[in-house]
Amino acid sequence: MQQIWRPYTQMKTAEPPAWIDRAEGALLYSKEGHAIIDGISSWWVNLHGHAHPRIAAAIAEQASQLEHVIFAGFTHAPAERLTAKLIAQLPEGQNHVFFSDNGSTAVEVALKMAIQSQGPGRQGILAFEHAYHGDTFGAMSVSGASLFTAPFSSYLFDVQRIPAPTPGREAEALDCLNKHLKQGSYSAFIFEPLIQGTAGMVVHCAQTLSRMMDLCHQYQVITIADEVMTGFGRTGTLFASDQLSCKPRIMCFSKGLTGGFLPMGATSCDSSLFESFLSDDPKKTFFHGHSYTGNPIGCAAALESLRILLSNECQHQITWISQQHAAFADRIKAHPHLADLRRLGTILALEIRADSGYLSTLRHDLYTFCLNRGVLLRPLGNVLYTIPPYCITSEQLQQIHETMEAALSTLGTTR
Repeated sequence: MQQIWRPYTQMKTAEPPAWIDRAEGALLYSKEGHAIIDGISSWWVNLHGHAHPRIAAAIAEQASQLEHVIFAGFTHAPAERLTAKLIAQLPEGQNHVFFSDNGSTAVEVALKMAIQSQGPGRQGILAFEHAYHGDTFGAMSVSGASLFTAPFSSYLFDVQRIPAPTPGREAEALDCLNKHLKQGSYSAFIFEPLIQGTAGMVVHCAQTLSRMMDLCHQYQVITIADEVMTGFGRTGTLFASDQLSCKPRIMCFSKGLTGGFLPMGATSCDSSLFESFLSDDPKKTFFHGHSYTGNPIGCAAALESLRILLSNECQHQITWISQQHAAFADRIKAHPHLADLRRLGTILALEIRADSGYLSTLRHDLYTFCLNRGVLLRPLGNVLYTIPPYCITSEQLQQIHETMEAALSTLGTTR
């Protein structure tokens, strides 16, 4: 249906989209009745499976009581309860939460907080090369230059990009950051902690990233951890920042926040940053908001999702998925078509030896190959990855792994 303009899609050449009628657990059911394993949690948002009865019930109950109310000057129980529950789980020092409606806006909020808090003398931003932080203008500015940002490059604000502390580049990343901190006046350093998703599931050194954050704090540069993708158990811990010895001053969340049921974003910060906005001068107000800020239904979904996530059963599933990925990775690590293998928690990525690039035909070939075998995987160029929902069964995860291995053998090369 051409009236619908779909995301990241060349509408002239795109094949008709697959029509999904319903979903349950890790399975999507097509209009024709075919079951498809959701191997990427529907763009990394679904935590506990589709149509989870507890989250669905929480949404229905809240919708019958209070569907929405303006959040300026008003509050409600779902927002108050979610904030308390979230703060109790966040790394030490995260004491305040600002709600928005998606990952890009959670990043926009973080950038505006940092820039306004620091004042006009410290406007520079530091970010990793090849980063992805969203598709709004501030988020695009701090993302790496790419196909996504090229049409808008002249409209984006300047950002100093530094290497990420990937294996073999740890010293270079630290030295580059140190040089820029000494030479410039920066307000913030934004990063995806431990793993850069859209860059190809590129894993970072936690120790070096912690040292980089500590260095920023020495120069009074605000650290922003974009946990939109990594948050809520994906990296094996509740938040990727839990694995860092140095903690961020601002954190961004979305995707898994509501368990994949409703769009919602959140940005948390420490008390020192929050208090920098407290003043008798109205000009120091943080002038930002969204029509659906703090939506009660979204808060109810997020609260129930967090309860499920913290259960022993769910934590066991996260550990089990991580172990299964590790066993599979160990079995295929010597595959001749494998250029690299990256793994962190419930995330597994195979970098395939072949023609690469986001627009390479390999990406489409891999996608089609997997979908024809009943598995939804959406490659990033020549990187085939999986981030399954935590409810995935042993048989379903085995099918994902077998499909990935078959794709590697069939479509990869030895060069």
